[in-house]
Amino acid sequence: MGHMDHAAFGWLTPVLSYAMACVGAALGLRCTVRALATSGRSRRNWLLTAASAIGTGIWTMHFVAMLGFRVSGTDIRYDVPLTISSLVVAMVVVSAGVFAVGYSRDHNRALPLGGLTTGLGVASMHYLGMAAVRLHGHVRYDPVLVAVSVLIAVVAATAALWAGLNIRSPLAVTVASLVMGVAVSSMHYTGMFAVSVRVDPSAAPLPGATAMQFIFPLAVGLGSYLFITSAFVALSPTADEREASAFAQRPVDSPVR
Repeated sequence: MGHMDHAAFGWLTPVLSYAMACVGAALGLRCTVRALATSGRSRRNWLLTAASAIGTGIWTMHFVAMLGFRVSGTDIRYDVPLTISSLVVAMVVVSAGVFAVGYSRDHNRALPLGGLTTGLGVASMHYLGMAAVRLHGHVRYDPVLVAVSVLIAVVAATAALWAGLNIRSPLAVTVASLVMGVAVSSMHYTGMFAVSVRVDPSAAPLPGATAMQFIFPLAVGLGSYLFITSAFVALSPTADEREASAFAQRPVDSPVR
């Protein structure tokens, strides 16, 4: 059995990956709040931004954490098409859950379905990302821990959608995003603890790209997208601010003489 290290760079990758999950959750929640206060094309655009933020945050969290993944006795490479597919899965499934809840007239009925769909999508992203790992050996999974990780993903996704529907104040969104970051990180590391590797030493070159060649630049790009979009959302006026501005600009009736 190969010895696995989930934090080869110490606390750097766990802390940074947690930060990415929190930023994605916070941005997704803020965009969902904006979406529910609008209608038509504006609602659609805010929901798209929310879904892309949550999906990007979860995917970036996973692969930033994977930068610290090492197995003794073998190098690690990543299958590029499968890694990209995991990002697409995260985006598509999170979008489906967010739109199902965002456009539903009965949020209470849509929430469990949206949470289940999104949670299964998050778990699929994680294990599809793990399927992209190439090493000299065989990877096995503990089915109990896999099931626990999927359950955590479904609960976390349902909680995120509920928060998007019910939380409004910036302070509450901040607290909720910190909790969601813990949930997403817990799902990831539970799934990683389910992994065991039997190493078959070999001098043959592994297919795929190294983490630093492919994962790191992509994670940096997506992380930059999250922070830039966060700045845009923070600077854009809320529905209440727009209403107050419109009220202030109304002409004052001149007094009758």
